Amino acid sequence: MRKLVYYVGISIDGYIAGPGAEVDFYPVSDQMAAWINARYPETVPTHIRKLVGLDGEPGRTIDTVVMGRGTYDPALAVSITSPYSHLRQYVVSRTLKIDDPTVEVEPGDPVELVRRLKAEDTGMNIYLAGGGKLAASLLPEIDEIVLKTYPVVAGAGIPVFSGEFQPTLFKPTHREHFDNGAQVTWLTRA
Repeated sequence: MRKLVYYVGISIDGYIAGPGAEVDFYPVSDQMAAWINARYPETVPTHIRKLVGLDGEPGRTIDTVVMGRGTYDPALAVSITSPYSHLRQYVVSRTLKIDDPTVEVEPGDPVELVRRLKAEDTGMNIYLAGGGKLAASLLPEIDEIVLKTYPVVAGAGIPVFSGEFQPTLFKPTHREHFDNGAQVTWLTRA
């Protein structure tokens, strides 16, 4: 069965972005960027893939992305309507209107969308590209979290989960450290 994987970067105080959706304060090193390109090439947006030598790179573990409107809007702001054209793309939004056949807008329940995708007979894992509100609404369906923790305090911003109180246990299964002080932790639903 396909898994929903929340692959996300956070500050040590739990924010995925600043108050204005800033992410440029994360200290990314060449070592970590190379690791991301090698381990999770599917998560690199299409317009960056060619620049880092991933153009034409086949998917390893992910073939579908589900994102919220807040994650999609920065691409749209720079006239990119298909930020992950190498994947099947779903944007959860009740108000978004776009004319791009490679992006499907899901105005309904994101939980039903993910359950439908998980039930497909074939396919790889599903990449949850955020943000915090969508992640909170999909928490019952998240099978794995790949948490990139950067050694920086944001102070305010978009939390990794932003929703109702619903304690959910996950079990750490592996951790890797990088020269920029960041670490990646894999967690599976307990």
